[in-house]
Amino acid sequence: MNDLITVRGFVASEITSSTTPGGTGTSSFRLGSTERRFDRKNNIWVDGNTNWFTVQAFRYLAGNIGCSVKKGQRVIVVGRLKLRQWEHEGKFYHASEIVAEAVGHDLMWGSANFIRTTSGTNPQGTTAVADAGQNHPWPTAEDSDDTHGDGASPEDDDEGNTPDAEREIVVNGAGNEPVRVNASTGELVGSPA
Repeated sequence: MNDLITVRGFVASEITSSTTPGGTGTSSFRLGSTERRFDRKNNIWVDGNTNWFTVQAFRYLAGNIGCSVKKGQRVIVVGRLKLRQWEHEGKFYHASEIVAEAVGHDLMWGSANFIRTTSGTNPQGTTAVADAGQNHPWPTAEDSDDTHGDGASPEDDDEGNTPDAEREIVVNGAGNEPVRVNASTGELVGSPA
């Protein structure tokens, strides 16, 4: 039996990433899915019951979730439903788990920028800077003294020396071209609107 379900909800926990003894990457998070209904008597939308799931992902999907999905974001999850129950000290417990086949942001609530990973790239993009070569035009974490690659120090940069300055990372884009990405929002930096 293949119990494939689609659930819309919000990420209710931090993403937990690990590796199995066999070397397979895994990630998991709690997903809350709250029923919404329109109350015609009061002419407003009201929250109903919240269903809770533990979402588990493996391999490249796990890596992509780890660098793309954050607590509080709205997502859509497609996967196989697993219902477990057990007894401990006379009490029965139940757990609803989804082994994810696909996870993505729910674009009803915001926008997202998609960066495709190829079979040879790391899902987190951590090796992308090294692969881009030494002459990449954008700063990396190692270039902390040279924010813009122009020889100017961070003290010379009006917006670069504040603690709230947005951090950028460099990842491989289409055709292994280096692409700047805002680390906190996941948006492409300097791309046309």
